[in-house]
Amino acid sequence: MHTILGAGGPVANALTKELINHNETIRLVSRKPVNTNNNQKVTWQKADLLNYEEVLAAAKGSTVIYLVAGLVYDKDIWRAQWPVIMQNVINVTKATGARLIFFDNVYMYGLVDGAMTEDTPYKPSSVKGEIRAGIANMLMDEVKAGNINATIARAPDFYGAVINSFIDMMVLSNYAKKQNAQWIGNPNCKHNFIYVPDAGKAMFMLGQDPDSGNQIWHLPTPPAITGKQFLDIAARVYKVEPKYTRVNKAMLWMFGLFKKVVMGTVEMYYQYDHDYIFDSSKFEKAFNFKPTSYEDGITEISKKTL
Repeated sequence: MHTILGAGGPVANALTKELINHNETIRLVSRKPVNTNNNQKVTWQKADLLNYEEVLAAAKGSTVIYLVAGLVYDKDIWRAQWPVIMQNVINVTKATGARLIFFDNVYMYGLVDGAMTEDTPYKPSSVKGEIRAGIANMLMDEVKAGNINATIARAPDFYGAVINSFIDMMVLSNYAKKQNAQWIGNPNCKHNFIYVPDAGKAMFMLGQDPDSGNQIWHLPTPPAITGKQFLDIAARVYKVEPKYTRVNKAMLWMFGLFKKVVMGTVEMYYQYDHDYIFDSSKFEKAFNFKPTSYEDGITEISKKTL
């Protein structure tokens, strides 16, 4: 039994697809119903991750538990809810004896001079980064104590999901409509983006390999390129001019006055006006995995309706 806590999001859906393709038994867990497509090996169970008893009931019989939850992009909600969710999932992992794989981001590293690796120390530059550092430490402290078998799978910003991705919403969908793109921050800075299907495949591979447990993995991501390079590739695929407008921190703050989710990105602006270099060589070597190139990923997306 492979149980996905926080089913329904982009990476959770990509992971579900991989598990289905390999004929695994899957339990999707979320507060809102998720379509199982009448697949007899896929079931949905309602549970609030803030409620331990509901999570425990949903996870009974699990071999692997994947925590792939996404909360509202608000630091106050994160501060109140993430520690509770993590403690509940840790306790459920202890009770079931299942392996746990936590899909994480890179906020806890803060502003890094050079490449982010699995050994990069936690020096958060934001409130949300402090929260993510805290829950990562909660989890790995239990691992170090020998109480659970858990893995942290980290990924940079993603694309190929339409929702929750500025690349999809502000670049690819705009070029698909023959409109100018928008780019957050400095387009001369380097940045990595992981293709969502790669993230799903990598999560599946970690779940299949017991020896990958009790450590941190950076999921397979192509090398960092500048924003201008990414825009050029996207424009070439969509057969448009690589025109764009820059969105600076002041503009984000102004938009945020009317939309709280946008305000949540303001403290993360450092990621877009400095080089953001994510190293996934550990995973690529261990699993012989070649990340999807930006050109191939964008070409696949262009065949769909964004």
